[in-house]
Amino acid sequence: MSSNKNAAIAALSFESALAELETIVRNLETGKAALEDSISAYERGVALKQHCESKLREAQAKIEKITVGPDGKIGTAPFDSE
Repeated sequence: MSSNKNAAIAALSFESALAELETIVRNLETGKAALEDSISAYERGVALKQHCESKLREAQAKIEKITVGPDGKIGTAPFDSE
């Protein structure tokens, strides 16, 4: 995939990338597209999936949980999903 296409995907919001990915999946599931078109769509879908996963990791890294210390002070700490 060219760097222009990668840059265009990188500029997409999570919601836009996910919507496009859902459209690609629906179109591929029909099996009506030509082979070359299906391969191109699949490759774009992979790039969109990676972009969405990256956006989710970034969001998770920003999530914080509210904590209450032993002295009653309220603060925040990184969210630990495990």
